[in-house]
Amino acid sequence: MSRTVLAIDIGSTKICAIIAEIANDKSISITGAGVCKAQGLKRGSITNIELASRSIKTALNDAMRVSGTEVKSAIVSISGAYTKSLNSSGIVNIQNKEVSFKEIERVMQASLYNANIPNEYEVLHALPYNFKVDDQDYIEDPLGMNASRLEVDTHIITTQKSNLNNLRKAVRGAGVEVDNIVLTGYASSIATLNSDEKELGVALIDMGGNTSNIVIHSGNSIRYNDFLGVGSSHVTSDLSMALHTPLNVADNVKLTYGSLLAPSNDLIEIPIIGNENTTHEVSLEVVHNVIYARVEETLMILAQFIENSGLKDKMGAGVVLTGGFSQMEGIRELAVATFGSVPVRLAKPKEMHGLFDNLRSPEYSSAIGLVIYAASAYTLYEIDVNKRVRHSNEVFEEQHSINLREDTQIPTPPFEQDKQESMMINIGLKKEKKKDEAGAFSKFWNWATQLF
Repeated sequence: MSRTVLAIDIGSTKICAIIAEIANDKSISITGAGVCKAQGLKRGSITNIELASRSIKTALNDAMRVSGTEVKSAIVSISGAYTKSLNSSGIVNIQNKEVSFKEIERVMQASLYNANIPNEYEVLHALPYNFKVDDQDYIEDPLGMNASRLEVDTHIITTQKSNLNNLRKAVRGAGVEVDNIVLTGYASSIATLNSDEKELGVALIDMGGNTSNIVIHSGNSIRYNDFLGVGSSHVTSDLSMALHTPLNVADNVKLTYGSLLAPSNDLIEIPIIGNENTTHEVSLEVVHNVIYARVEETLMILAQFIENSGLKDKMGAGVVLTGGFSQMEGIRELAVATFGSVPVRLAKPKEMHGLFDNLRSPEYSSAIGLVIYAASAYTLYEIDVNKRVRHSNEVFEEQHSINLREDTQIPTPPFEQDKQESMMINIGLKKEKKKDEAGAFSKFWNWATQLF
């Protein structure tokens, strides 16, 4: 029996809702999609819950109209803004000398318990990157192995509780409950990276409208993630200031003439900001120089992130660029020069049944990644935002599709009723027993006083 999932990618400039059918064999078929301009968001975080809810609802209604189905729970993306990452480890003894899923769950929870997470932060993902069975290191999957001790190293991604609560409120305001929350960079990596790249080590950079998220994989595991509050809209702002023209005109110039390749000396005529009836001529060389300076600076900061990660030597597959900003002409060549001659690939989301033409663009990588994440666990094991241990062979239940109203009485499970009844009987028996004991003692006392 197939199940219906709803994925909502809340980006800095757009909100994308996708409805898909997932079959028992985990194959995906997209049935509906809706896209709306993002409002109430700034640099990836919600600044106005009401405006954000309206944007989400607009995209959601469009997706439901196309799909013809109504979904009440969603898997949602969250920007890397205000996230913090740390590494932790855990160790457990194996009682029956064979590693079961229970032991893997215990050791992952132990690594979470040992992590020094601030009170105002909540775990978004806990991703194991190294299992150790007894003294054997880098075990890919310890399940079923004979061992007396199991250890794990875990990469933990946390975000502020207020961030999560505001996100949930905004989505709930659109009439949908949040089923799960996934980091944007993590979702984008799911949609774009292949198994060879993950095994060799690769940096995935999702360059969006106002933000750039970076995730570094090494040995099939996420080892590092970071966030930069710079995107393609900053290029638009730079052009607006440099050319003294309105933002909408600057954005049009960027889309039409934006290129990082050899500049042209041609002239274009654009309106002046504040007096759009008056125009002036601008050289495309100036446009090129403004764009080049901003993009080069952005890539240099991202290159510094890679240096700081300490994983540059483990990135055999180089860098993969995705997101709307990555579509700028010549960005791959500039990235190769900036990142130190490592391989650079421009990535689009993976193909799947029913994928609309407009969703094949790099700017929808994170949205498609959410759908794939909902279909099955991306890593072998993971603790998600709901504190649930996900694994690649998990069986999904349809509990999330049951919606209860606030006035609905939740029936007590039969075994709970039996438990309550037995407790009442026991209490009653105990009271009667005490009463009988008290009566017997009273009779004995009366007999004794009469005797003596």
